[in-house]
Amino acid sequence: MKKLNRREFISGMLATGIVLQIPSAAMAMFPPKAKVVKAGLITDLHQDVIHNGTERLQEFLGHMKKIKPDFIMQLGDFAYPNDKNKELIDQFNNANPVALHVIGNHDTDSGHTKEQCLRYWKMPARYYTKEIGGICFIVLDGNDKGSPTRKGGYPAYINDEQKNWLQEQLKQVNKPIVIVSHQPLAGALAVDNAAEIQDILSSASDKILLAINGHTHIDCQLFVKNVHYVHINSASYFWMGDKYKHNSYTEEIHQSHPWIAYTCPYQDALFTTLTIDPSSGTVHIEGRKSKWVGQSPRQLNYVDATGLSVGKEIVPSISKRKIG
Repeated sequence: MKKLNRREFISGMLATGIVLQIPSAAMAMFPPKAKVVKAGLITDLHQDVIHNGTERLQEFLGHMKKIKPDFIMQLGDFAYPNDKNKELIDQFNNANPVALHVIGNHDTDSGHTKEQCLRYWKMPARYYTKEIGGICFIVLDGNDKGSPTRKGGYPAYINDEQKNWLQEQLKQVNKPIVIVSHQPLAGALAVDNAAEIQDILSSASDKILLAINGHTHIDCQLFVKNVHYVHINSASYFWMGDKYKHNSYTEEIHQSHPWIAYTCPYQDALFTTLTIDPSSGTVHIEGRKSKWVGQSPRQLNYVDATGLSVGKEIVPSISKRKIG
């Protein structure tokens, strides 16, 4: 296996997953005898779309109870911030002393607001930092309006105010950094000013361990301008759209939850554990596999407009990955 250079891909697949190189400078920022930091991650539960979101969350929380991570985090499109979902939201928030949230584009559907997200989810702000175990997690809000290149649909943008704040954080923080967002900052369905944000992150790439996101409902990893980007798959389904509308469950379920017909659901909840181990200099993402419910995207002859491939990025699974 040929190593291109210290900061680039190590090509090829190993039994443990895809092996990548992370910045040694970032690992050197850890204090002596720094402990392992473990995060439980779930994204795109879509409680208000899927009929069994509560069961999927319980599966996640049950696994977290066993492994006891330092914190849990949901990466957006979780549950409308309202009284109907308060019990589910509280279950998440009470499952760990540190329960973090990211605002997704669908969390403000049906007239809901970011202010409600902050209040119901108990977020400190729509974008913020959180230090855990000597690592700075920088959480962004990719739902800003004002993109000069927006072509319709939901806003996907980091505005100047937030961009300046991000640049200031990257300058000030003298710790290893993990960037977290709902919308991707690289790859499919990235924010409109992704190239600009990538340049900003690249300027601090020696500090950044990786950037993670939800939103796309795919399993994907990219290496752009010396920064690793990982798309975390949805807990619930892959969105197919109107052209591929079909029933995966009973008629009764589809009548009560009509949006499911636009998806290919996963049989089991998908989620992962992010483990950062300073002693070995590795970042590990736990793999998890499920199956399609009903007809799969391949059986429906799905063709993705953005060029994603069924069986590659479009899969009912999260790949095991090791960065180190």
